[in-house]
Amino acid sequence: MLILPYSPEWPSQFLLIGELLTTALGPAHLRIEHIGSTAVPGLAAKPIIDIDIVYAQDASLQAIIEALNSLGYFHNGDQGIPGREVFKRRKPSAGHPVLDQIQHHLYACPEGNPELRRHLLFRDYLRTNKEAREEYAQLKSSIATAAAQDRKQYAKLKEEGAREFVERVLAVAE
Repeated sequence: MLILPYSPEWPSQFLLIGELLTTALGPAHLRIEHIGSTAVPGLAAKPIIDIDIVYAQDASLQAIIEALNSLGYFHNGDQGIPGREVFKRRKPSAGHPVLDQIQHHLYACPEGNPELRRHLLFRDYLRTNKEAREEYAQLKSSIATAAAQDRKQYAKLKEEGAREFVERVLAVAE
């Protein structure tokens, strides 16, 4: 199944990755945020931890790129979303016991970035609103079924199929 029931392991997995990132980044960042569905207790999700590294507006993105490179990540650009930088893992011959064992998506955003703000507003609203959380879980489940549990097809369908829900939540969360 693509969408799994909420797992209490997800916050612990985020913390394991977060500790490694914090050590590598040092003062290059302000904080690390657990975002996405796995950051919302009780919400069914794809078992992939989404993480935003938040850095100061005047900080050097290059310092973050270099620090993450030391952990085996490479910078993959903004993938069409200005100010949200994407990082991917290199595929080493001997996997890292945490970073290559826990599926995760890693982004870096400057403080005040609109996409970061959206991530946090959406997450925080779902954390405190049971009805919206349940509606979103149902929506994701129906999209996964329509996508025949295929991850790429799910992402494509979710982009369009969940847009109205996300925008409605963000409007209320303001």
